[in-house]
Parts: sequence; C-alpha cells; structure tokens
Amino acid sequence: MIGAVLIGLIAALHVYILVLEMFLWETPRARKAFGTTPEFAKASRVLAANQGLYNGFLAAGLIWALLLGLPGAGQGVALFFLACVLVAGVYGAATASRLILFVQAVPAALALAATLGGV
Repeated sequence: MIGAVLIGLIAALHVYILVLEMFLWETPRARKAFGTTPEFAKASRVLAANQGLYNGFLAAGLIWALLLGLPGAGQGVALFFLACVLVAGVYGAATASRLILFVQAVPAALALAATLGGV
C-alpha cells in the first residue's frame, strides 16, 4: 500500500528531525540543515530540543497507525497525525522556510490522499 509506505517515510523523516533538533542541534550537520550559526544554535538549543520532541510525537503517532494496520484500525490515527504534519508543514513554510512546504507538507498531503484513497 502506497499510503503505508509514505507514512513510514514521513515517520522516519520526523525521527531524523528529532535527532537533529534534540541531540545534534549544535553540530555542523544540523546547522547546515537548518541554516543556523554556531551562536544561534547554542542560544536556541533548548527551544530546538522542544521542537524535536514534538517531531518525535508526530513520528510516534504515525508509527502507531502503522502498527494498528492500514487499512483498518490505524486509518483514523494515520489521518489525524498526517493532518498534524500537514498543518505543521504549512505553518513552518509560512513562518520559517518555504522549503518546509516541500519537505513536510507536500509528502503529508500525498500520504493523506493515498490513505484516503485506499492506495
């Protein structure tokens, strides 16, 4: 099922973001990914860790949906968490970087469509 594969990829992306924001925020890799300076990364590390935790919750919800099964009991859970990812992606694109639209919101929209369509 395409929807389940997309959900798995989105969950993996959010686990990766969690790792970057919670554990690697001040490293060159994370600074490059988020376009920050060493000074900004140091000053914002607690805020970034908080954001990382939220990304972990999104990943956990998507993984939960997959464990419940698609189609089936996980469908509603998947739709809820994909909608959360979509809203977060649109908000991030509007307030932080347009790139977030393509990294987060578009994949969530595609997964939503595939899940709703039973594909």
